[in-house]
Amino acid sequence: MSDVVDRARDLADAVLRPAAEEVDATATIPEGHFRALADAGFYGLAAPPEAGGPDIGFDEFLAVVETLAGACLTTTFTWMQHHGTVRGLADTANIALRERHLAAAVRGDRRCGVAFAGAIPQPPQLWATAVDGGWRLDGVAPLVTGWGLVDLLLVSARDAASADADDEHARVVALLVPARPADGVTVHPLDLAAANGSRTVRLDVDGWWVPDDAVVSVRSRADFLAAQHGSARVNGCLALGIAGRCAAMVEEAGGPEAAAALRHALDAARAGLDGALADPSAMPAARATASALAVRAAATLTVAVGSRAIVGRHPARRLAREAAFTLVAAGRPEIRTELLGALSRM
Repeated sequence: MSDVVDRARDLADAVLRPAAEEVDATATIPEGHFRALADAGFYGLAAPPEAGGPDIGFDEFLAVVETLAGACLTTTFTWMQHHGTVRGLADTANIALRERHLAAAVRGDRRCGVAFAGAIPQPPQLWATAVDGGWRLDGVAPLVTGWGLVDLLLVSARDAASADADDEHARVVALLVPARPADGVTVHPLDLAAANGSRTVRLDVDGWWVPDDAVVSVRSRADFLAAQHGSARVNGCLALGIAGRCAAMVEEAGGPEAAAALRHALDAARAGLDGALADPSAMPAARATASALAVRAAATLTVAVGSRAIVGRHPARRLAREAAFTLVAAGRPEIRTELLGALSRM
């Protein structure tokens, strides 16, 4: 693997993994974690070289996410939201917005999150209505990660003027806004079973005005959903990272055969996710396979370490909750259907 993956392993071993239990127990990510990610250049991984990115392949990006997820899911889940905003800024036709924010985002001086989930369902949960000088947002952004930890938020909402249009003609508006309280926004913190330090919230929105100069893109719903396909592969890294960490700990606990079986299944799950990049219809099953493996790996670890897994603060207890987290985080109805089938066959 490349230098960037080696750096991810070093960061995971030296910074993230030693603090993972404390992060989980306190629901607090140390500021030093974010600084370490920035110092390693990891906030710019998704940026093109001309914008200061490292010119790495998608496979290397995925390997970094998987490596970090196996060390500290909370930190990784929060950090990975940043890349959607970086890509949006790199691709936007709004040159002034790009020049104002992209370089700082690539350096990690300006941390970012995303709020896509309100635009995905049918009907959507978050609407954007064109008004004089900008857009009015109304509805719900159901899952927004990093509130209080990030500086900017890329919010996607359905254009109300295309409410009755088909996917080719319905429009999704993406707007870059400060991640702080605003008129018309009510913040509801969410208590997560795992990665609670990610400070994930729900935003109830009633008349949130955003100026025209904050528009990152306006595109069809079909194009918006197509762009989510790569994100679905990235989200699969969470389950793979957890499964890989469990396999390593099973081996440390004296179960080399069980660990080898888990690693074989891990390689197959990773290959399935990679193959699904070329076949969107295969992605739900691939995601389900990865998350089911994470649950199996966490259960295997619990058995391997015995009562230590349920007494005190053993990593097996955290990893079991994190594996369950991957069953529903960044999920879709079709992934849920595949998971129900996969879990019934375990």
